Amino acid sequence: MTDCEHATPADCTTDRRGWFDWVSWLMLGAGGAVLSIPVVGYLLGAAIWRRKDEWVSLGKTADFKENETRLVTLKNPLRGPWDGITGELGIYVRRDPEKGFEIFSVHCTHLGCPVSWFSEPGLFMCPCHGSVFYEDGEYAAGPAPRGLYKIEHKIDGDNLHAHVGHLPTLQNPGTPPKDPQATT
Repeated sequence: MTDCEHATPADCTTDRRGWFDWVSWLMLGAGGAVLSIPVVGYLLGAAIWRRKDEWVSLGKTADFKENETRLVTLKNPLRGPWDGITGELGIYVRRDPEKGFEIFSVHCTHLGCPVSWFSEPGLFMCPCHGSVFYEDGEYAAGPAPRGLYKIEHKIDGDNLHAHVGHLPTLQNPGTPPKDPQATT
C-alpha cells in the first residue's frame, strides 16, 4: 500500500476501490442473469413445457335441445393457477337434427373478438368489425376471411366431449368462405 498523500492519483489504488469494482461487476452479472431468465423462458418455454389439448366433458347430450345454439363456458385444460377468469373458454354448441352436434369457437376468424349468438335472425355477429356468420358457422359477411372455427367433438355414451386447449387460430384454419362467384 502506498502513501496517497504524496503519490499521483494513478499510483494511489486502495483495496477498498478494487473490492467495490469486483462487487459492482458481480452485481451486474447477477442482474443480467436474472433478467435473462424470462427471455430464455420465452424462447424455449414452448419446447420445454409442451402441453396437449384435452377432451373436456360438456354435459349430457340430452341437455342440448335440437335447433338450439348455446354458449358453454368451461375451464381451459391448459390454464395456469394464475390465469383466473382468463383461464376459461367459451364455445357455442349447436344441435342440428340433420347434422348432429356442431361446436364452434367464440373467436371471430378476423381478429379473434368474441362473437355473439342472436337466435331470432339465427346469426353469429362480431361486435368489433361487423363480421357475420350463419348458424352453421359459415361466413356470411364482413372482413372475416372464413367461417367460424369448428372444434372437434365426440359422444361417449350419453356425454358430449370437446377437444379444447389451444386457441383454434393456432390449431385449425377453420372453414374457407363460400365463393359467391363459384358455380356448383
